Amino acid sequence: MTEPDPKSPPRAAAIHQALRQAILEQALAPGAKLPEDLIASQFGVSRTLVREALGRLAAEGLVELRHNRGASVAAPSLAEARDVFAIRRAMELLAVDALCGRLEPAQAARLEAHVEAEAAAQATSGPTSIRLAGEFHLLLAELTGNALLQRYVAELASRCSLILSLYGRPHSADCAVEEHRALIAALRAGDAPACRALMDHHLAAVMGRALLPPKPGDMRAVLARYAGTPAPSPPRRAKARSA
Repeated sequence: MTEPDPKSPPRAAAIHQALRQAILEQALAPGAKLPEDLIASQFGVSRTLVREALGRLAAEGLVELRHNRGASVAAPSLAEARDVFAIRRAMELLAVDALCGRLEPAQAARLEAHVEAEAAAQATSGPTSIRLAGEFHLLLAELTGNALLQRYVAELASRCSLILSLYGRPHSADCAVEEHRALIAALRAGDAPACRALMDHHLAAVMGRALLPPKPGDMRAVLARYAGTPAPSPPRRAKARSA
């Protein structure tokens, strides 16, 4: 749900969005290398455009750029993860405070439609379900009308998704859907204590997941999926010659 950078060339913006989605859907694991030449080849663009897209992802905290070592998906430490969640909690409470009792019918309808999309994705696509759960929080920030709050929540939610792909254990998507529904009801009712308690409980549950190692994926197959091109076929083994 992040807006494309108007200063970026369209193709660089498209690469940025595709890689960002791959990271947030946990198709690209924390620490995974992001070779410029491979990405450029997969998307059919120059390395200059790839470098621009990676630079924007680095500014968002999703990618690490190291001199002479190239780019890789960021891998935050546990200490950094705690800091991110603490700041996110403060920002998200500001969002619910701004919306509580002021939610217009059209805004409530947008939130409810989004939650229905989350519920529908549970049975069909794990990655989509993960992304939509995060985007619910971006929508909350957007509805406040505070552009600065929206920007901060978007960056923090993205970093939290990355942290969960590194440290989080699998959880039932049913929990997120029901908690989101309860929050919408509290916002509509104007129950400020309930809104804050629900958001606090929701974020605490997300942060409190147990640690599990990420599963590595094939870089070419992931990039092919997000570039909209067919995945490469595995190389054929040569037939053994009889003696």
